[in-house]
Amino acid sequence: LVRKPEKVCWVEAAGTVRDGVRAYTALHYLSQVSPGKTVLVMDGASPFGTIAIQLAQHRGAKVISTAYSLEDKQYLERLRPPVARVIDVSNGKIDVAESCLEETGGLGVDIVLDAGVKLYRAEDESTSKSQLLPHKHDIITLLGVGGHWITTEKHLQLDPPDSHSLFLKGATISFLNDEIWNLSNIQQGKYLYILLIHAHQDTSDILFHFRPQLDEPIPLYEAKVSMEIVQKNQARKRQVIQF
Repeated sequence: LVRKPEKVCWVEAAGTVRDGVRAYTALHYLSQVSPGKTVLVMDGASPFGTIAIQLAQHRGAKVISTAYSLEDKQYLERLRPPVARVIDVSNGKIDVAESCLEETGGLGVDIVLDAGVKLYRAEDESTSKSQLLPHKHDIITLLGVGGHWITTEKHLQLDPPDSHSLFLKGATISFLNDEIWNLSNIQQGKYLYILLIHAHQDTSDILFHFRPQLDEPIPLYEAKVSMEIVQKNQARKRQVIQF
């Protein structure tokens, strides 16, 4: 249990806890974001991306984000404070690595939060979103010296040249596992620490000053339909069931 800030409504609190904890885990425990760092958030208009952007900015970092559609690009451009650069990859013609290196003066970004990656150059992918994902080599290329790559790709496979590039940069890769808190008492302690201490200081600020990506509250009788949409990965915003 964690006490809800009075100025935060129940719908926003329910729709932000998971993404807030994920973002805090990625940016605090796995990469230690700090003022002056440059963070690349892939698919920044997603519910997780939105919270990650705002948390990174809250910590004083410069944020670059990718957009998968014109609507996503317009949404990201309306965020306040604004992101440093929105990279629209919807037409498949923009080089993410080149754009990031240009934005950072060739130094590369300090932290990358991906939303999945392509493992091979020629992939048998039918969905448009999969085609828009960056290749793993692109992320390694745009990563700066001493950088951190936080990945959600559980099947990530690195070849010797990939490892050599990361070694030369002194870069690290961490896996963002949503269920890590169930694996040990120590990890559960970190989870409670986020909720009780830092979530109260940071996530409550985000909920009050910023807004998560939420759909309209869904009545209980539509819960089954909503769950089917979520399971098919067709939900672009967080779904909250209201009793």
